[in-house]
Amino acid sequence: MYVAFVIDVFSRSIVGWRVSNSLHAELALDALEMAIWQRQRHDLTGLIHHYERGVQYLAIRYTERLADAGAVRSVGSRGDPYDSALAEAVNGLYKAEVIRKRGPWRSLEQVEMATAEWVDWWNHRRLHSAIDDMPPAEYEALYYQQRAAAAAA
Repeated sequence: MYVAFVIDVFSRSIVGWRVSNSLHAELALDALEMAIWQRQRHDLTGLIHHYERGVQYLAIRYTERLADAGAVRSVGSRGDPYDSALAEAVNGLYKAEVIRKRGPWRSLEQVEMATAEWVDWWNHRRLHSAIDDMPPAEYEALYYQQRAAAAAA
């Protein structure tokens, strides 16, 4: 099975994800669509979307959808581990905390349910040192409260 995550680097929030039996463009495209839907109240024009060189991210439908959303594409240089450090960290934690810890898995549906539970925990309860030891949802809420207060002043 394969899992794709779309991570908001600002808040460390997982805004899109998808589990699939195959590594086709739909895996990445479905995760991207979820992320766009999650952020629908925001203008995504100029958003920088960094991704790896996997074939699913280079598919025409995927790159066209990024362009339709107004996102700027960014792909790292071949073999540069720093370009994907956050994504690799999230993937490693996911594998350690869900896949290896709770397996063996009998179906795609089991992995989907466990992934949904983990993403909810990640976004609403897990403390992240990069964002002042807050969960991503709390960090984003505080940001928008401060932004609204500044605009009202």
